[in-house]
Amino acid sequence: MPHYILILRCLILAFLAGKHAIARPNIVFLLADDQATISMGCYGNSDARTPNLNSLSERGVTFDNHYDTTAICMASRATILTGKYEYEHGCNFTKGKLKASDFAQSYPLLLRRAGYLTAFAGKFGVDLAEGLPVNSFDKWGGGGGQTSYVTLRNKSMKEYAKKYPHSTLSYGAFGRDFIKEATKTDKPFCLSISFKAPHMPDTPDSKFNSIYKGKTFKRPSNFGREYAKHLSPQSKRGRQWERWDSWGYSSRYDEVMRKYHQLVHGIDHATGMIIDALQENGALDNTVIIYTSDNGFLCGSHGYGSKVLPYEESVRVPMIIVDPRHKSSGQGIRVSALTGNIDIAPTILELAGLKAESGMEGKSLMSLLDAPGKEIHKQLYLMNCWGPVATQSLGVVTRDWKYIYWYYGQEMNPTEELFDMRKDKLELFNVVNDPQQKKALQLMRGHYDNGVASIKKKGAPTHKVYEKLFDRKIPWNQKAPLINSFKDK
Repeated sequence: MPHYILILRCLILAFLAGKHAIARPNIVFLLADDQATISMGCYGNSDARTPNLNSLSERGVTFDNHYDTTAICMASRATILTGKYEYEHGCNFTKGKLKASDFAQSYPLLLRRAGYLTAFAGKFGVDLAEGLPVNSFDKWGGGGGQTSYVTLRNKSMKEYAKKYPHSTLSYGAFGRDFIKEATKTDKPFCLSISFKAPHMPDTPDSKFNSIYKGKTFKRPSNFGREYAKHLSPQSKRGRQWERWDSWGYSSRYDEVMRKYHQLVHGIDHATGMIIDALQENGALDNTVIIYTSDNGFLCGSHGYGSKVLPYEESVRVPMIIVDPRHKSSGQGIRVSALTGNIDIAPTILELAGLKAESGMEGKSLMSLLDAPGKEIHKQLYLMNCWGPVATQSLGVVTRDWKYIYWYYGQEMNPTEELFDMRKDKLELFNVVNDPQQKKALQLMRGHYDNGVASIKKKGAPTHKVYEKLFDRKIPWNQKAPLINSFKDK
């Protein structure tokens, strides 16, 4: 008799496990590289041809204040994987690799251990102590370093090179094929695709040459160097300043933006391939799609090129979630709450029915689908610990204000910047010396000091130096000796 009871229990557990697996949604996470909000129609740019991304926005929830807490590829991607700020995971160019313990608690590995089929394609972009995580996914189409726009040069994607010579569409094909394979099983799946586009070099797919041929683009209202006079001298010491000229924003704006938008259009087309595959294989109604970028792009705003700096065009990025099972589906809802890349891993884990790890700084965004008007963060920290030491900084952003502290003081003074985020998203006015904003300044300094305290408490060994460098109460002459080991990039 006990033998039959044991068999019955096993059958019940198997049934419940199978039922739970069916109930869990599939997840598609799409990550662009260096994509600014101005490159999408659903973020207000009528020049942009992004029908599939616009469709995601119409079907789902679009976040209007979503920030990448570090606006550079490796650190941001490590944050996306782990749900931790850079100062805690410690991974960035010239700083250190992502620890094995942190990667073991990243969203794709946690989902795989929970029974998800997982796949990754594109630019992995994070250095791991063990090398590329080829065996950490059920299907791998990724690459190390920057990868290439030429599909044939991406070792794991060579099978797609003949039909899709430009890598962007090869990733769409990879996603299509994985979805077809995964839907034949009884497991939910998590597909993560990290496009190289629209990262430099600006070599878009010639398939789309006609899309923006002869197009002229409306310049942002803060375009040009006349809108940088009020900004810190530190922010003008890095390559972001010279790229205003060397990347052609000052003299070839329309040509540069044609290529940039054409690269994004390629992503849009690949996204359409993935959506079609979900539809054709009966998975669309049970698949949550998340779309975002690892950082933004300045595109000539304030006379800067590239990213890294904590100004809006560099750190505020697209973010869309489509959950067809949710009441928000088809509503085209906009969320103004403060959200960040630290929130992506906790969101994916909640979707999979898993609890976020205790070390994750981020919070799941799913509650905002239920209540779009609520807030989940009082503030987010914006840090740059890469490149010329003069341009390294810590900032804090709330729904109302942004405060940036530039600690570097050689041949210049340490500098504070304060921007009114309700009235001045273009960051045209630094009001740090406005007597009417003393209360706001005091509030934001307090938020900032809490960030420094968090670095002192949780900072990785690679970032311990910043607990002093970012401390606005320590004078420059005590900080200068600490940066002798830094290398300008």
